[in-house]
Amino acid sequence: MRRKIAILGATGSIGKSTLDLIERSPERFEIVAVTAATNVEALAQIARRTNAKVAVVADDSRLRDLQELLVGTGCRAAAGEEALIEAGCGEAELVIAAIVGCAGLRSVMGAVEAGRIVALANKEALVTAGALMIDAAARSGATLLPVDSEHNAIFQCLAGSRREDVAKIILTASGGPFRTASAEAIGAATPAQAVAHPNWSMGAKISVDSATLMNKGLELIEAYYLFGLPSDCIDIVIHPQSVIHSMVEFVDGSVLAQLGSPDMRIPIAYALAWPERIETPAPRLDFAAIARLDFEPPDPERFPALRLAREALQAGGSAPIVLNAANEIAVASFLAGQIRFTDIVRVVEEMLHQNDFDAPRSIDDVLGIDLTTRGRVEVLMKANCS
Repeated sequence: MRRKIAILGATGSIGKSTLDLIERSPERFEIVAVTAATNVEALAQIARRTNAKVAVVADDSRLRDLQELLVGTGCRAAAGEEALIEAGCGEAELVIAAIVGCAGLRSVMGAVEAGRIVALANKEALVTAGALMIDAAARSGATLLPVDSEHNAIFQCLAGSRREDVAKIILTASGGPFRTASAEAIGAATPAQAVAHPNWSMGAKISVDSATLMNKGLELIEAYYLFGLPSDCIDIVIHPQSVIHSMVEFVDGSVLAQLGSPDMRIPIAYALAWPERIETPAPRLDFAAIARLDFEPPDPERFPALRLAREALQAGGSAPIVLNAANEIAVASFLAGQIRFTDIVRVVEEMLHQNDFDAPRSIDDVLGIDLTTRGRVEVLMKANCS
């Protein structure tokens, strides 16, 4: 039988890569639901091409447009948050959670509570609601599969191993476009320079996160919840070639590493077919051409975002939510030319110092803290600009 798949965020980069893989193996997969934020034209095209049963647009005002585009297809059009949740906990066996930001929290939690296999391509789910998600998965029997290349690498390295045999996990980071830049050059960085990632093709926001190394800080928090290790057992190392995606060190001194070309279709394919594997069109590694693999520690002076992420993880409670929300608004402001690159981390640190929220007890609490923090960041930046 074909595995039934729902893709939450089908029109984004992860969604497109997922579709590419599924359409190469139609005998293995059946797409039952696809969703998008506002792009009904692309969503309808995907639904038609894949014979999806349900297509959901988050923006209620685009429902009629979607319905018109799907006339005669047999695909049901729906809109709004409840429809997004239904898409993730309907008949799909495996849910690709690729909605960007906290907008995907409720639908991811719905899939987890329904006991589905949930392939997490959304950092925010575990960064902001990690304890809630892990507890819900334990109750429902849901399986969480990481799609981030680093966490997927760790997941592969851990296959068949006992947790008590693990000494530490090592997340690798490319170092981004400013890995060798001076503090002065980083301070003068432009949005165009920050989004020019040397290895990966990504969206603007995550590219800036890679430039600040905040992405690695968020991945540190995500790894904490995914793998259940203390934060001091999670290391980060700069690896500019992006060939080793992460490593696991065991108590006997052995280290296992997962290697592959920097192509997101590799971790997506592993999640889609788990516990089996499928072929991908990703380029194969040519070790002779690579010639060398370099490693170096991250510089805490030039990249203080890692320190903030560790502090937020150690503080727990609402701190990771504040970290994530403040970073999102600050990055958007930098991309809009309103603040300097180095102001991103300063804004995040100020918000963490102001954090007075209780620990969240529900997704509603998470979203409330997220929204309030975003408002506080806007006030802070207006005050600094006045």
